[in-house]
Amino acid sequence: MSKVSILNELWGFLRVRKKWWLTPIIIILALLGALVIMAKGSALAPFIYAIF
Repeated sequence: MSKVSILNELWGFLRVRKKWWLTPIIIILALLGALVIMAKGSALAPFIYAIF
C-alpha cells in the first residue's frame, strides 16, 4: 500500500465513523514524528533534545 492510500483510508474512517476526536491525536503524533526526524540529522538537534 502506498502512503497516499493509507491516508485516504484513514480519512474515510474518520469521516464515516465520526471519530473527529482522533484528529488532534494524529496531528500531534505526526508533529512529534517530524520533530524526531528533523532532530536526527540537524544542527538544531542539541536544542531540540533540550526540550525533552
